[in-house]
Amino acid sequence: MKSFKNIVFLGMMGSGKTTIGKMISKKLNIDFFDVDLEIENKTRQSIKDIFEKKGEFFFRKLEEKVSLAILRKNQGVISLGGGAFLNKNIQKEVLENHLSVWLKWDDITLIERIKNNRKRPVATKLNEDELKKLIKERSKIYSKSHLKIKCDNLSKQEIVHKIIKLNEKL
Repeated sequence: MKSFKNIVFLGMMGSGKTTIGKMISKKLNIDFFDVDLEIENKTRQSIKDIFEKKGEFFFRKLEEKVSLAILRKNQGVISLGGGAFLNKNIQKEVLENHLSVWLKWDDITLIERIKNNRKRPVATKLNEDELKKLIKERSKIYSKSHLKIKCDNLSKQEIVHKIIKLNEKL
């Protein structure tokens, strides 16, 4: 049996990583860490402001540093930012030492959740076709995760129950 340090949620923005992550951490009575929130607390700026003022490259470097620090020193449930798992160093750390869980939704659901949310700087300027392309590209990377949870037609409680059951079997 493989021993995983953390349960790490990955997936598109709007997939419920933070919501489900918090529910899992509460059920398992372990700490919860949201990388985006940690970045915002550390910089005292929103992700959107960091993107606007310093650019995506700066944000991605900071995201890598913060993500790896959280992954390496904590034990608990971690919600990565939507683009974090695309980073090779984060991906390697997650796949080698942690249980990765991809919250997978159909394109229509994700697009509805993403398209009018101004807090999501990567997606704000994209039209529906461009969002579909982004989802498709990222899905290829997310599919490397240990667990893939098809969330469509499941309640939050059902998703949590499914993850806990699968985690117990590992």
